[in-house]
Amino acid sequence: MQDSVAILSTGGTIDKVYFDASSDYQVGEPQIIEILRIVGAQVPFTVENIFRKDSLELTDDDRREIAERVRKTPSSRVLITHGTDTMVNTARELTGIEGKTIVLVGSLTPARFKNSDAEFNIGFAIAAVQTLPPGVWIAMNGRVFAHDQVRKNKDLNRFEPA
Repeated sequence: MQDSVAILSTGGTIDKVYFDASSDYQVGEPQIIEILRIVGAQVPFTVENIFRKDSLELTDDDRREIAERVRKTPSSRVLITHGTDTMVNTARELTGIEGKTIVLVGSLTPARFKNSDAEFNIGFAIAAVQTLPPGVWIAMNGRVFAHDQVRKNKDLNRFEPA
């Protein structure tokens, strides 16, 4: 039987929803569940919602909690949905976890938006987590980066080699 992919949701832009009444974005339910349902994903997966936070709100304690959840999951394949601003920081916290392929993914626009990169990124990350060797990876916009060889270019709004 194929190893189930453990999906850990931490929030971030991918899960943001817009509230007209307050003219503000808030992190909502994990969008990955609906995305995988709509595309008919055939990989077995579980989803655990850890946080509903913008990644700029994540603390070092939160990152340690994410690492602990990764350690405790029985799956050797872990996909983490995460905000893009501090994704690299969380990836750094996950180094040293042995025997697991850990892939972080997010989006630069909310999944609920028509022209979001979320669906593409999630599909790409689901493939990456199933095929990459153990280690910590970031999968964004059709590229896979080792956790220590990537940075977010905020001016160009993309991930690139560090």
